[in-house]
Amino acid sequence: MRKVLIQLSAALAVLGGATAVAAEGETKPLLHHHWHSDGLFGEYDKAQLQRGYQVYREVCAACHSMELVAFRHLGDKGGPYYLAKCPEGLGLPESTDCSNPVQNPIIKSLAASFQVTDGPDDAGDMFQRPGLPADYFPSPYENKNQAKAANGGAYPPDMSLLAKARHHGPSYIYSLMLGYEEPPATIEVPASQYYNVFYPGDTSSLVKEEYLDDHGHILEDHELPPGGVFKMAPPLSEGVITYEDGSPETVEQYAADVAAFLTWAAEPKMDQRKAQGRFVLLFLIIFAGIVYASYRQIWRDVH
Repeated sequence: MRKVLIQLSAALAVLGGATAVAAEGETKPLLHHHWHSDGLFGEYDKAQLQRGYQVYREVCAACHSMELVAFRHLGDKGGPYYLAKCPEGLGLPESTDCSNPVQNPIIKSLAASFQVTDGPDDAGDMFQRPGLPADYFPSPYENKNQAKAANGGAYPPDMSLLAKARHHGPSYIYSLMLGYEEPPATIEVPASQYYNVFYPGDTSSLVKEEYLDDHGHILEDHELPPGGVFKMAPPLSEGVITYEDGSPETVEQYAADVAAFLTWAAEPKMDQRKAQGRFVLLFLIIFAGIVYASYRQIWRDVH
């Protein structure tokens, strides 16, 4: 019995320590935003996806790759640049099927605006060429080490599946873009790092000495600030991107649009999957009604 009690006490001590560590590094509750894709009947907003792609290309693509997304994916059904039929006035051949991303003129133009490394050629050398719909988004860096060197030792994560890799992905991305604040007086942020109330870091190691007691704990009349620090500078600012559709050019709008686009990148077939799910549910409801009606018909004379 004594041995069991000792083991139980040790386990409780470990759990208590784990709870104390977990308490450090807390963040503010994520900001709530209405996402068009939420719910059983939610679908992506095509205009918002287009704006989100613009934010990614003009801001995020300078540091972050999307290695799992090809240009042709933008023209798939449910994608930001899907065309059910060809626009008039472009002089396209009648045989052109614009619902096919490879023949979609918008996708071809977007892809061609990038330079893609290809080769080797006949001389064994790599060369640059305009992108094709089948090409994947080019990375801003040649390799991981180059990416780290350009970002102070921090590796910018690939954004292809970022919305699925983070808890409450779109809301996390949206909140993070809006979570940059001046650090509180109790902590000292290292040079070239930035304080964000929604970043799941740990500020306990940043508390200034004058706010610590003799045991290295923060003074009772002060609290550990939420959030953490990291090397990504605030990427968005008012008016940094011009929207052609007249949408507000604010940080909140940019953050919502790019979060929606990254959600689509992680779940490009969500609209089709939801449509199929609704069909299956409707089928099951009708089938259940037929089975119940058959049951009543078969047993109508049995009392």
